[in-house]
Formats: sequence, structure tokens, C-alpha cells
Amino acid sequence: MTQPRHTTPYIIGLFFLLISCNGPTHAQQTERPNIIFILTDDQRFDAIGYVGNPLATTPEMDRLAREGTYFDHAMVTTPICAASRASLLSGVYERSHRFDFTSGDIAERYMTEAYPAVLRQAGYHTGFYGKFGVQYADKERLFDEYESYDRSDDYADRRGYFYKTIDGDTVHLTRYTGQQALDFVDRNADAGQPFCLSLSFSAPHAHDIAEEQYFWQPETDTLLRSYEVPAPALAAQTYFDALPEAVREGFNRVRWTWRYDTPEKYQHSVKGYYRMIAGIDLEIGKLRQKLAERGLAENTVIIVMGDNGYFLGERQLAGKWLMYDNSVRVPLIVYDPRAAQHHDSDALALNIDVPATIVDLAGLPQPDIYQGKSLLPMVEGETTNLARDTVLLEHLWEFPDIPPSEGVRTREWKYLRYIHDKDIEELYRLTDDPLETVNLALDSTYREKVLEFREKCEELGRKYGD
Repeated sequence: MTQPRHTTPYIIGLFFLLISCNGPTHAQQTERPNIIFILTDDQRFDAIGYVGNPLATTPEMDRLAREGTYFDHAMVTTPICAASRASLLSGVYERSHRFDFTSGDIAERYMTEAYPAVLRQAGYHTGFYGKFGVQYADKERLFDEYESYDRSDDYADRRGYFYKTIDGDTVHLTRYTGQQALDFVDRNADAGQPFCLSLSFSAPHAHDIAEEQYFWQPETDTLLRSYEVPAPALAAQTYFDALPEAVREGFNRVRWTWRYDTPEKYQHSVKGYYRMIAGIDLEIGKLRQKLAERGLAENTVIIVMGDNGYFLGERQLAGKWLMYDNSVRVPLIVYDPRAAQHHDSDALALNIDVPATIVDLAGLPQPDIYQGKSLLPMVEGETTNLARDTVLLEHLWEFPDIPPSEGVRTREWKYLRYIHDKDIEELYRLTDDPLETVNLALDSTYREKVLEFREKCEELGRKYGD
């Protein structure tokens, strides 16, 4: 863990801003907002009270959504933590950065202009606490202060989440991460330069090697205790049978047997999932209170996003990785206290838009390498149009038990296919079939539509490939 280093990056940042014709003036620099980016692990799009989910206890996330901009069609370009987090740092698609669990360090050319590096060079004090999730040895180039940690696989029980301490007391990893944020704000509230804090929670990710899978804080233990969680959508055998063989026999099904294959497991796992999200929400509330106490609340932008979606038993599956909306859609909130009004946006916002938005918030030009768009004009109410009608989705990691796949999505349509067997194609009209149950690719009536999206998938793959 490195210690804060204020002077050198601040001087470099002033120099950078003075010589950049596109950057803000010195007067503007003193007014640049602080930025806090909160990333959760496996929080799917509907796992938040703001959308009306009775299982979710998230009053602080809900308040940020009510007061800020909520992107209700937000997605990740790649539904897996490693590649998605690499995209969140670099601003590019997986088929550009090519980072996965087995690729070694992410290529330096993508980290040179990662959003923390850009902001640090421009005079921001940058910090990171939590699950980094990307293999990169030179974190000192990105952050003035940081600590990278995740669930501990040294323990196949609750200690996977309970191994960090605060003042000698062992606490849940969520509480520990929240405390690092509070301490960061205290250290930097009066430092004379803006800060950008990246806060990455391990929750609500299951502790895969443990029999019980989910472990939560004592404060959320009573939530849903007397509640019977309804059966998942598409739980019938016919929906599972309709999946390709590689999915039926793959890791999505294996993890379903870990978490959901008995009523008792299902109730424990789903309640545990939502209790862990509620724990994150408690820490967000403490952080907002701290910002108010230190006089920073009116000039601190807070972004909240999930790193990928998640199956909670739908289609008799668990995990993520696939192209269905359960897997790719996530909550995304941008709360800017300086913005005039709240917005609910149906724009097709993506994880690669977050770095572009953060750089824009800092008043800096977007690096040419970025493939996303800044969401700030929508947050500020300047436009409701992101000028994006089709997005590419992909999961390229070559792992024997997860078939790689890709597809495209619009507001109305979803097309997907499996990379090693492109004859398996699926097409859904989401406006009529939001749960993606009727595969129109099997209907000759929609042959032209299939051909159209097949070509669009090829076109976007070529556009974003490295």
C-alpha cells in the first residue's frame, strides 16, 4: 500500500493544464469536483430498491438515483469481472484490451490513459480501495494511495469475507472497504486539490469455495428473515432445455447446483445476496454523511455501478458470462450535486462510458483511445440522446466450461450467437419479450432481421477489435 503523495502530481497537473489548449483554466481547476466511483461485484440491474424490487434494501442508492441520473438500460460490454473491470479502467472493449484471467498484465498502452492516470497527471489526488480485479503490476502509476484486496481463498468459510480488521476487531470486507473511504476523505478534505476515489466492493459476490456461499454483516442479518423469496423467472425445465448443450453442461449450471438446486439453498443464497447489497448501501450512507461533515457534499460527484449482471436461478442458471439481460444489465447512477434536476434515462449506457464521463467531469479532453461516450451531457440535462442505437456485447474468455459468445442489442432487439458454433443464433424482440423466451431466429419470418444483426455484429467486432 502506498502513502499519499500530494506535491509532485499536483505540480505536474498544473503544468499539464496550463499547456493544454483543451483543458480547463487555472481558475476552473480550483473548482473541479471531487469524484467517487463505487463499483459493486455481481449486482444485477434490478437489485436495487429504486426499480421497485421488494427484496432490495438500498435507501442510499435509491436516494442517489432519485437525486441524480439513473440509467435504466445500462450494460456492461463483457459480463465477467476481469474483462469488465479492465474496460472500466481503460475505456475500451474486451476485444481491444484482450485482458482476461489468463492473459497476464493488461497491455501498458491501455493503462497509460486509464482514467486514474489521466486525472492524476492533471492534478487530482487518486485513490483506490477494494477489489482491483485487473492484473497490472504498476498501480503506483495510477494511484497516490491504494490497497488492493478481495475475498480470501485461504478460507473455505465465512473467513473469506471476515479477515480484515479495524482497530483490532475483525470486520466484514464491506465494512473494511467503507472505512477506507471514510479515512480517505478525512485525509484529503483539506488537501487543496480535488480527489478521485475508486471504491470497489467484493460484495455481493458469492464466496465460491465455501459451502454456504454468502456471508453478510450482522447489521443486515434480519433482512428478509420472515420473507419467502418467490421462485425465479423461467425456472421451468423447458427454459433450461432450450439452452445450447454447452451452456446446459457448463459453469452456469455447475454454480446453480452450488446455490439454488434445493429450496433451502435458494432461499439462503438469494437472501444472502440482497443482505450483502444492503451492507454496501450502509457504507454509502456513512460516506455521504462524511462528505457533508467535511463540507464536500456539494462538490463531490458519486457514480455507482455493478461490474456485471447475475443469474439468480433464472433458466436454472447461476453466475454471469452469457448475453442475456440478466447477465449484461447493471444499475448505473451518476449523482452530480451541481446538476439542476433528476433524470431517468433509457440510453444504452455502457461500462466503457464511465472512464469518459470521469475524465469529462474533471474538465479534461477524452483520450483518443477511448471507445465510450461521456454521459455528462445527459446528467447536466443538455441532451437526452446518447447517439447510440446499437451496442456490441461479448464474452471472449477461452475457458472450457463457459462457451464464448457475442451479440448486439438495441432498445427493441437482442441478437446473440456462440463464437465456436455460430450456427447457434438467438433473436429476441425485447419490447414484446423482455425475458428473452421466444427465439425468433428459429422463425423464417425473421430471416432478414437475423441477417441484419449478424452483419452488425461482424461490423462492430471489426470496429472495436485490436
